[in-house]
Amino acid sequence: MATFSYVARDQAGQTQQGTADADNDVSLRKQLRERGLWVQQISQVKGGAGAKAGAKGGANATAAVTKKGKKKVRIGRVKQRDLTMFCRQFATMINAGVSLVRCLAVLEQQATAPSLKNVIRELSNSVEQGETLTRAMQRYPHIFNNLFVGLVRAGEVGGVLDETMERLSTFLEEDMKLVQKFKSAMTYPTVVMSAALLIVWGLVTFIVPKFMELFKDFGMTLPGPTLFLMNISNAMSNPTNIGITVGTVVGLVFAINRIKATKSGKRILDKMMLKAPVFGVLIHKVAIARFARTMGTLLASGVPILQALETVAGALDNEVISGAVLDARTAVREGERVGDPLERSKLFPPMIIQMIAIGEETGTLDSMLEKVADFYESEVEAAMESLTSAIEPLLIIFLGGVVGFIVVAMFMPLVKLIDGLSK
Repeated sequence: MATFSYVARDQAGQTQQGTADADNDVSLRKQLRERGLWVQQISQVKGGAGAKAGAKGGANATAAVTKKGKKKVRIGRVKQRDLTMFCRQFATMINAGVSLVRCLAVLEQQATAPSLKNVIRELSNSVEQGETLTRAMQRYPHIFNNLFVGLVRAGEVGGVLDETMERLSTFLEEDMKLVQKFKSAMTYPTVVMSAALLIVWGLVTFIVPKFMELFKDFGMTLPGPTLFLMNISNAMSNPTNIGITVGTVVGLVFAINRIKATKSGKRILDKMMLKAPVFGVLIHKVAIARFARTMGTLLASGVPILQALETVAGALDNEVISGAVLDARTAVREGERVGDPLERSKLFPPMIIQMIAIGEETGTLDSMLEKVADFYESEVEAAMESLTSAIEPLLIIFLGGVVGFIVVAMFMPLVKLIDGLSK
């Protein structure tokens, strides 16, 4: 046994110093972590040769474990639903006074998704070695984004990790609801349009050619609509045309993905999306709602304004609005208020600018942004319901018109043939 002195930080953010006996520094780190302390420094005070050797061996073991801990582990993506549950359970246990290491151990046992279980195990190993939770999470940016890491850092520094994890779980739930609403609104039109295209393709490819052979055998002169339908059928039945069409679609998808991979290209595409008819307004409202929700959550968790703006810009999926937020960050750093540069960008509605101004004047910017987020999320929901209600009859009219044209084009020669046979 050897005696070590240590410097650690508790869950309230207070620094604690003391001495303790342990076989080596690795064992002491584990003991302190189980007590809910974040180890900052450990040094040996006294101990025999055996203890020194043990300490040396422990140090070597620590280095080996640390090296192993820093090894890049291949971990797949984690669903947002699983992350939300992880945050909610984490907040509950931290609030109940459970140590961080114990929390991670329990969460690892409860996790059902393999990727989440693996990443929690890696986080637990890193924390047991004395690392902060923030630093451990930064190794997995595809799971824990800038927003996630920023909130956890604020919680660790302020000693309110339970509150920030609770806010984070609420944010993830609201964001997931918004995405699910959008997907639900688009499910029906997508299914109907896919079914319509499949039906039309089947009619034109398999049914129309049979009638065309019949008309050809009778040597009939075909009317204009029937000739037009015949040309479409021939084009869709030609393997060369099918190959060209598939190649064109694949090429367009590849080109769009390549353009989106560059910052300037994605900015151009995002600008086009914002100006798109019907959907542009909806996309704009979704981006504003996410901006307000993210910004409000960060500020409520104690994240500084400049860091919050930078994190929000990274969390938004629209380069145009992200650029406006980064410009606002630069202006705030130079002494301006948040609302003024956002107003100059012409991307934020007057209502949100006024709410931000009131929030800055009264010191309640976080709660004002939460209200803005609630308002715009309700606006998005209403807009999606209206869009779905408008699309449904349009799709039915489109499908009826296409099928009706095919039927009329096929029956016109048949009527002419029947008239000729009856004479």
